[in-house]
Amino acid sequence: MQNKNAPTIAEIRTHGQLVFAGLFAGLALFLVLSYPGQTTWLAKTKWAGQPGLWPAVGAGGMLLLALLHMVRLRPMRVRAADWAESRCWLCAFEYALWFLIYVWAVPRIGYIFASLIFVPLLSWRLGYRSVLMLILSAGFAVAVVLLFKGVLDVKIPGGALYDSFPDAIRTFFILNL
Repeated sequence: MQNKNAPTIAEIRTHGQLVFAGLFAGLALFLVLSYPGQTTWLAKTKWAGQPGLWPAVGAGGMLLLALLHMVRLRPMRVRAADWAESRCWLCAFEYALWFLIYVWAVPRIGYIFASLIFVPLLSWRLGYRSVLMLILSAGFAVAVVLLFKGVLDVKIPGGALYDSFPDAIRTFFILNL
């Protein structure tokens, strides 16, 4: 028996659910439709041993759950608040773009210079605009580079910019920075 004082789905849903469910169902449908061209089923291999089994289960489960979510939201209509919430989600892509530009810059200008440019820029973007915070962020960038290259011995290729340095400085930068 249903409680008459219980809130309806429309009252308890958070903004953006219908848009999210639609986008998720679209992505799942794309994965299911592209599945045949992405994997193969091997002859003389048991069903449970097929390399494409778990991707099929995952994509099919995504689609099924997204459609069930949409069915549950069926009486809903997309409202202005849903679109406003969806625009907030897009803000996360800004930081992915920052990261992609950083990854693009490292082989060109080097790990140390890319870090010394991007860490203070991101600090500025996040609202840390005092001189002290910018100096601390640059110090953090240097510390991270020294930790990764010097202590952890992570192999990061030298930047193309390093080729313009004299040989001794170039070698130092490639090995340590």
